[in-house]
Amino acid sequence: MVASLGQPGGNVTGLSAQSADLGRQRLHLLQELLPGTHVIAVLRNPDTPYTSLALQELTTAAAAGQTRLEVLEARTADQVPGGFAAALKAGAAGLLVLEDPLTYSICRHITELAAQFRLPTMYGHRDCVEAGGLMSYATDRRQMYRRAAEYVDKIFKGTKPADLPVEQPMKFELVINLKTAKALGMTMPPSLLLLADEVIQ
Repeated sequence: MVASLGQPGGNVTGLSAQSADLGRQRLHLLQELLPGTHVIAVLRNPDTPYTSLALQELTTAAAAGQTRLEVLEARTADQVPGGFAAALKAGAAGLLVLEDPLTYSICRHITELAAQFRLPTMYGHRDCVEAGGLMSYATDRRQMYRRAAEYVDKIFKGTKPADLPVEQPMKFELVINLKTAKALGMTMPPSLLLLADEVIQ
């Protein structure tokens, strides 16, 4: 299932990996895991334009839920550990990682820091959960890859790119790592387990 963003014209078309309410949904899931939480840390690379838009969305959602966001900025991998220390100092009960090339490339390192600082963390890629992270809520990239292949096939068969709408994903997946939850001394709420598309034991 995908929603059309319209026809961009020219020779441009494709699929978007982002959705307007992804950040809000991730924050909501983290709040469900940590009821009564008043401070959530957000790790972002300010050099990535997407994270500014995502942060605006998160700020609006957090204000509605009376949650304060502690924004941690890291432009390089060696700045990330300091962010975790700052999160704990600010009293954050959880962390939300805004995905970008930097955070994705070091996601294993981030999962190790999350375990070291015992900070429940929400990621934007299932790969991070497979690497030991607690949970992720993200676009189902396997479904996106299938749609991309269909687009390529149509273009090879003569369809003009301008006639194909840019598509926004509507299929998302929640992945939870129960082994990590146990290591953090957490009991995953049944409501989240029921919502999960995959649970890693």
